[in-house]
Amino acid sequence: MKSKFKQYYMKIAAETAKLSYARRLQVGAIVVKDDRIISIGYNGMPAGWDNNCEHKEYAGRHNSYGGEFTSWTYDQQDEDGEMYRLKTRPEVLHAETNAISKLARSNESGDGATIFVTHMPCMDCAKLIYQSGINTVYYRDSYKTTDGIDFLKKSGVTVEQINNVNDS
Repeated sequence: MKSKFKQYYMKIAAETAKLSYARRLQVGAIVVKDDRIISIGYNGMPAGWDNNCEHKEYAGRHNSYGGEFTSWTYDQQDEDGEMYRLKTRPEVLHAETNAISKLARSNESGDGATIFVTHMPCMDCAKLIYQSGINTVYYRDSYKTTDGIDFLKKSGVTVEQINNVNDS
């Protein structure tokens, strides 16, 4: 695929990310096959749920979404002066998951398709990408671990980071 088309599709993935209601990180994904966009996705809550992708996790307090985390940076302060951080709710679907599940509900096939993602896929998304038949992944931003990319490469999926995408 020519560089100008990679840049073009990555810009569309970046625009798709802006549809997310997430406050911490907005991620977009598009699936392309035969020079056509056949599916899009962005990170968010399941259909029919409220659009609140994060919850407040307070320092030194047991939290309803998975215990106490004292090693994290609590960088926000609520109206009572208590420090908290925004933590992604476990129900949030990743952009790749949304794009691939929409693809599965359509008449299109992921076999031989390409996915453009604004952020490097995690391991769970990488497994889904591989199982869906997508054979090429382009991503823009790195993730905290390379497990997903390592899995994809080991599975024979072509992976490339696209740098210097002008989002304007």
